[in-house]
Amino acid sequence: MAKGAINRLKTMYPLRNMVDQRYQASQDAIKQGKPVAWCMIDFGIATPFLEAMDIATIFPENYGPVCAVNGVVGGFLDRATAEGFPNHMCGYCRNCLGYSSIMQEIGEVPPQAPSGGMPKPALLMATGRVCDAHFKTFQAAARYLDSPMWIIDQPQPGEIEALLPGSYERDVKYMVGELKEFAKFLERLMGRKMDWNKYETIVNGRIEVNKIWYEINEMRKAVPGPMHARDFWSSMSAAIFGGADYEVNKKLFHDMYDEVKYRVDNKISAINFPEKYRMTFYVLPPWHSLGFFDKLAERGWNFVIEEAYHPPKPRNLQLISDPVERSVRFCIPGLGNTIEDNFPEAEAADIKKEILKKGYSHRLTVKQAQDYKVDGALLQPLLTCRAYTLHQPSISDQLLKMACVPSMSVEGDTVDVSLFDPEAALRRADAFEEQMDHFKEVREKGCVGVAK
Repeated sequence: MAKGAINRLKTMYPLRNMVDQRYQASQDAIKQGKPVAWCMIDFGIATPFLEAMDIATIFPENYGPVCAVNGVVGGFLDRATAEGFPNHMCGYCRNCLGYSSIMQEIGEVPPQAPSGGMPKPALLMATGRVCDAHFKTFQAAARYLDSPMWIIDQPQPGEIEALLPGSYERDVKYMVGELKEFAKFLERLMGRKMDWNKYETIVNGRIEVNKIWYEINEMRKAVPGPMHARDFWSSMSAAIFGGADYEVNKKLFHDMYDEVKYRVDNKISAINFPEKYRMTFYVLPPWHSLGFFDKLAERGWNFVIEEAYHPPKPRNLQLISDPVERSVRFCIPGLGNTIEDNFPEAEAADIKKEILKKGYSHRLTVKQAQDYKVDGALLQPLLTCRAYTLHQPSISDQLLKMACVPSMSVEGDTVDVSLFDPEAALRRADAFEEQMDHFKEVREKGCVGVAK
């Protein structure tokens, strides 16, 4: 059997299969008379309450890429446009709204829906995290679906505000209160009490799974890079979106840890070509065209790391007796703790002073590129995602000026294939490789801008 350009991890496949298993579980729940919740991505802060109440969870954001990969997203996007939603709106959300509109019209799962589709939800759980589309989309979807909705409000202070005395503790207290109100809402809606023992087991399971996931990503600093971004994206669902059986999740991630460690110990690369360029990717990938990365692998581009969806560094939270607070402190470690966890004490103090004075620190941006010995960054500006696009010019500027790492921007979209031109991007690869070769030499001589 011919090898592909990317040397895929064997342990990735059962983790990838959990995506399909989630949709199957939601369909089984409906057949058994159990409720299903549609959720916006919350990085594990609220969904444990749903799992503890035996409510199946599915994520329309995750379903957008599923539709894109299966080539059916166009019909849902067109329906959303016909319903009056602008085409510069988030592609994930437009897919969800087009799907909801068709479901309302025909009274069942749209026939073209892949993976069996998303069953009609008993409730919608939105968040205020990252972008306004998270909760505004579900407000619109609720009108099609006639389903109750709850918004999990999450503080998102600016970097200066996040470092002010007492700021983090106030955020934690606020979030604990928000989540306990959500638990009361679920009890009223479902007509039964929360199983707090089950909830705590789920919270602890999520923390343990993400600890292994963090350790796997730490090993990706090795040369050659042992795990490609494609395997990360294919595996991340089990860590980010969770699932009630965390013992299964832990075993699968332990298996992946062992395979990645074997590759590190034996210097096995994530691509079946010599690793000429160690790459990072910002931010959300073109799910419909992941084969594009195989073409780049043939040129020796190994995407050893990516910017989004990474778990926080593990911290000892066992002394936190309240499982809700423990979950909050894990899911939202706070800027101050993140800096302290990732930099030596003296440098962490300097970074905090720098942020309080200027409002930002380039050292937070360039650290990943330095730690993973990155030669170049591929950025994908998204017309449909302000939250992950507006800061990309600043990222590109800081990587070049402070780490001597060049970047190339390729416009595209997470689900709309019409906005992505891989052939045009490949035509620019030669020129970008010349840039990367040049800055390799600059770094070898000593990049003056690199933060110490």
